[in-house]
Parts: sequence; structure tokens; C-alpha cells
Amino acid sequence: MDSESSSSRASSRQLWESLRNWWREEARENGAAKTLLLLMRKLWSFVRESTPEQRRRRYGDMEYDWEHRVNTTSGTIGWKARLMGLLHSPYQATEADLFQEMMASLPIAFEQFTFVDLGSGKGRTLLMASEYPFRKIIGVELIAELHHAAEENIREYRSATQRCTQIEAVLGNAREFEFPEEPLVLYLFNPLPERALACVIDRLQQSLERAPQPVWIVYQNPLLGRVLDASAAFVRVGGSERYSIYSGKVA
Repeated sequence: MDSESSSSRASSRQLWESLRNWWREEARENGAAKTLLLLMRKLWSFVRESTPEQRRRRYGDMEYDWEHRVNTTSGTIGWKARLMGLLHSPYQATEADLFQEMMASLPIAFEQFTFVDLGSGKGRTLLMASEYPFRKIIGVELIAELHHAAEENIREYRSATQRCTQIEAVLGNAREFEFPEEPLVLYLFNPLPERALACVIDRLQQSLERAPQPVWIVYQNPLLGRVLDASAAFVRVGGSERYSIYSGKVA
């Protein structure tokens, strides 16, 4: 019980810290009045998403979990983690068939690359990536509840076709993540607001300037594709309506 209480307090503390940081950044950019209006919209969206009907809809991604006996669904996320998600990016698990299609679009020798998922949530993408012979797999997640679920899923996952067992889940802010200076496949599923994504891409570009290396970006549901399109370091080389593939210009 003490452990549960401690976890609950930590979750509450992270929520309020996240809200305070979000408010500070938004107010600095847009002013207090606009930020308050935006917060009210997000809270209303949270209320609408909390209805029993919407909760049942979130359980619609359970097929992967049933097959692999893990817990990566968005349906079991607590309200604090969901509210934090609205301030950053709501958690949604990637479909297995789509992930396979995206990986098939990469003209690479997987064993030469490290796979990095920013906003890795409960770790489903990390598990799916482990079916490919990557050198290493890294997931970065800001929300502690999702990160701990990912750690448990990594421990419990068993697959006869798994080809990479070097999987690391990192609890932290994607904006502060230090990219390994080695060949990378960076996976994005709208994990960040526009300013934060631009910051991440700028940090990645700086890393490439220090240590040129092949980098590929797989961007599912590329609503902020303009951020990558504006980068001098990357060029869109493929994809579909559902995803974009970008190559680093040193690749």
C-alpha cells in the first residue's frame, strides 16, 4: 500500500510539474489569456474522452496485447497520464501491420542501426522493433506511468521471432535526449508539440554535424511534417498518406 501511495504522489507531482512547465512555455509564447483559453479547451477534450463510450473505444487496440500477452493498450491508462498526454501528445499505440509496412520501406541493413522511439509510451513499438535485427533499441518517454508499463512489457515479452534483445526504456524529456552518435532509425508518432519537435530535430542536426552518420526518420501520421521539411539536414524520400520516410543527407 505504501508503494502504491508513493507512486500516486510521484504521479501527481509529475502532473503538476508538467502543467506548470506547459503553462510557462505557452504563456511566454501566446500570453496568459490565450493560454487559459487553450487550457480550457484541453480540459473539455479530456472530459469528453473520459466518457464510458470513449474508454471502450480506446480498448480497440487490444489485439496485439492478446496475441503477445503484454499491456500496451491506451484503454488502461490512468487519468493523470491521460491529462499529461493532452499537454504533450496523447498516447496511441502503433498498429502492427502499419509498423511492418514502414520498416519494409527502409532500404537499410538493420543490424547496423540503433532504433530510437521518442514518446515510446507503453513500449509496443519497441517490442515490434525487436522483431528486426537492430543493434539496439531505445525508447524515451516523459510520463512515468507509461514508462513503467514499458519496462514491464519489455521484461515479459516473449517471441520466437525476436531478433534484438538489447532494449532500453528511458524516462525523460525527448527535448533533452542525447542521440547516440551512430547510425539511427528515429521513430516518431506525433510525440511532441511543434516547438518541441523543432528543438529535437535541431539537436539531431547538431549531432550529425559533430559526427556525420546515416539517419532515417520514420514519421507516422506526420501532422508536423513541415518541421522536417524545413530542416536542412533531412529530405523526404518516401511514405504514404499515413507516414513519411526522411533520410539524413549524409545517409
